[in-house]
Amino acid sequence: MKAIYMKEPYSIEVAEIEKSKPAENEALIRIKSAGICGSDIGAFRGTNSLVSYPRIIGHELGGEILELPKNDTSGLKIGDRVVVDPYLYCGICYPCSIGRTNCCTDLKVLGVHIDGGMSEYFSHPVDMLVKVPDNMPWDIVPLAEPLTIALHGLHRLKLTGKEHIVIFGAGSIGLLAAMSAIHYGATPILVDLIQERLDLAKTLGVIKTVNIKEDNLIEKIHDYTNGRMAECVMEASGSNEAIRSALDIVSHAGRIAFTGWPKDETLIPTAVITKKEIDIRGARTSAGEFDEAIDLIYNDKVEVQRIVTKTVSIDDVPETIRDIDKNPNNYIKVNVIF
Repeated sequence: MKAIYMKEPYSIEVAEIEKSKPAENEALIRIKSAGICGSDIGAFRGTNSLVSYPRIIGHELGGEILELPKNDTSGLKIGDRVVVDPYLYCGICYPCSIGRTNCCTDLKVLGVHIDGGMSEYFSHPVDMLVKVPDNMPWDIVPLAEPLTIALHGLHRLKLTGKEHIVIFGAGSIGLLAAMSAIHYGATPILVDLIQERLDLAKTLGVIKTVNIKEDNLIEKIHDYTNGRMAECVMEASGSNEAIRSALDIVSHAGRIAFTGWPKDETLIPTAVITKKEIDIRGARTSAGEFDEAIDLIYNDKVEVQRIVTKTVSIDDVPETIRDIDKNPNNYIKVNVIF
């Protein structure tokens, strides 16, 4: 079968490898669509310290079940359309015991710690597959995974309607978070330095934006919120400057969620946290958000297809990733159709 294979950073190819064979608890899936994620670009560049090589990439995956384990009790059937939950957890550590499986102390992420599924066939634990409607288009099925990350950040913030949420980063996660915030009845304020991305956000219903190259961030947030500042802030860019700025623009008694992954540590004035009594929360991957994501996508509550820049074939993936590496501002989301 064909698979997208990285021998080492900056080495990527469509490789012919042995067809996937399911283990006792796994289903065999024919992959029908996949998404190229920022973590895949990090793997290509060698900047994601969690990635080991050689590695097959891919964790945003939709496919059709071809085989199920013997004596399977999942309720899934051969032929079902499914999306893959790519976050494999141990089930016995403390975070797993309280249902926060995304915080597992031995978490294994597809395409990062272990081989992913950007391949023609893939085997995956049957209990980590989520059924999608039979008529859900393949080109939007993989977008459920990044949407779960956006939702997890909003859930960690406990965002409610009528609140303002500042979102740093108008990439795929930031845009999906802003669109979901609108669905929740909240008012997103999207911050980025690329005007074209902010212009796209406005076509998606995000009325309030800040271009940090041109605008005074604190003054804009003050004006947008009538002086209250933002009840919620979601940092989805991984920028150290954005992390620090979150403390300045969050309201007193406000909440901050850190979703982005900065390369370096950020110096933070803890006195501001105490003075404002800010709740600061990490937001890593997702846990239990796939059903909500599928509902939002399938029922057009969040129009995820509008952030897709391009759709390519598996044979086009290596050159596409090389181009994303060279011209990242030209892309929001790229999907692969098999």
